[in-house]
Amino acid sequence: MSTHRLSLGGRHSRRRLRSALAAATLAVSAATAGITAAVALPAAPAYANPHTYGQDVSGYEADHDWMNSRAQFGFIKATEGTDWVDSSFPRHWRELAKKGIVRGAYHYGHPSNDPIAEADHFLSVVNSQPSKPGDILVLDLETADGESVEQVNKWAKTWLEYVTAKTGTRPMFYSGWNFANKYGRGLGQYPLWVAHYSKAPGDITPPADWKTWAIHQYTDEPIDQNVSSLTPAQLRALGRR
Repeated sequence: MSTHRLSLGGRHSRRRLRSALAAATLAVSAATAGITAAVALPAAPAYANPHTYGQDVSGYEADHDWMNSRAQFGFIKATEGTDWVDSSFPRHWRELAKKGIVRGAYHYGHPSNDPIAEADHFLSVVNSQPSKPGDILVLDLETADGESVEQVNKWAKTWLEYVTAKTGTRPMFYSGWNFANKYGRGLGQYPLWVAHYSKAPGDITPPADWKTWAIHQYTDEPIDQNVSSLTPAQLRALGRR
């Protein structure tokens, strides 16, 4: 994603890597947020596409209408860093449960922090909500925080391995294509959710060591929209048991 928008309250750590994909957009104005809230819900891609359609949101879309969404899967921002929580997470989590589609929660990581502390923070928030089989856990990594490639890669491996050990579920890894290609070596065993806005939905090749991709985020207009190469049942198989 070029930006995953909401970041530590007022800090400009935007989730989607449009700087790595096309033109950088480092902040979203309040006016834009208002327009986004008012715009009609997007349809699935208008042209023929064999992929499963989904959407993802954060506090910028706190009132997103999941009941009338055409999405077959939905992902929600839960946490960031070692102590920040997205206040809209519980509401989205409940709405997705009511709708009955595949759902997932993501954590925005900062490699300048302790990866175990960040992972524990994420799990404490996610585990505070009712869970069900098939819930997907995601590490969203799109900033190096000034750390080296080697340190960022080690940080990601530590976070992912720890969450796998604690939950028995292998998390998904999210990032922009260029960032994943640079920092994601050796992470090919984790399902890939990759942002690439200059490509048509599903028309991408995987970066770094990945042999395939699970989800392609192809736009953030008017909200983040995605396609998956997997069926809803196959997506659920990546989630918690």
